[in-house]
Amino acid sequence: MLVVLHKPYDVLSQFTPDHPGQRTLAECGLPAGVYPVGRLDADSEGLLLLTDEPGLNHRLLHPTRGHWRRYWAQVEGEPGAAALAALAAGVMVQGRRTLPARAWRVEPRPEVPARVPPIRVRREIPDTWIAIELREGRNRQVRRMTAAVGHPTLRLLRVRIGEFDLPAELTPGSWRELTAGERAAVFAA
Repeated sequence: MLVVLHKPYDVLSQFTPDHPGQRTLAECGLPAGVYPVGRLDADSEGLLLLTDEPGLNHRLLHPTRGHWRRYWAQVEGEPGAAALAALAAGVMVQGRRTLPARAWRVEPRPEVPARVPPIRVRREIPDTWIAIELREGRNRQVRRMTAAVGHPTLRLLRVRIGEFDLPAELTPGSWRELTAGERAAVFAA
């Protein structure tokens, strides 16, 4: 079984809390026996796959497999061509260069569900949505990459894995099983 969840903000990508009061996937009413394929930080949102199939994590997420994952990042400021080129070429994060990526501005601004609580807004500092596609998934990688080029991430959503996009009808916290065609799209390299 392969399930897609629109992971809400402030929910851990695990079923048991590390500390009392933390929100987890247990609140989403997912099928018994599934576990997350990869992770999204509590402060990240969007497409999270869950499965009960052994070995799927390695098959899908290992960098040698070449499965791209797309994120939309709402960042402070207005990244120019040089910042986007640096993201694409790879930046130094925790002493190691990230693998080459793809990065571009998302125009027009994407329509995304409101977040509770909303992001901080500074009238004197504009924000921009950018897309970043990666084949690796280091801890807080997108946030560290955008900070490295001078544009801290305010909000982060994963919107695609392989050729499979987060279904528009899924609201934060909702999920469904993938169809055979959607499953094939996930594994498209």
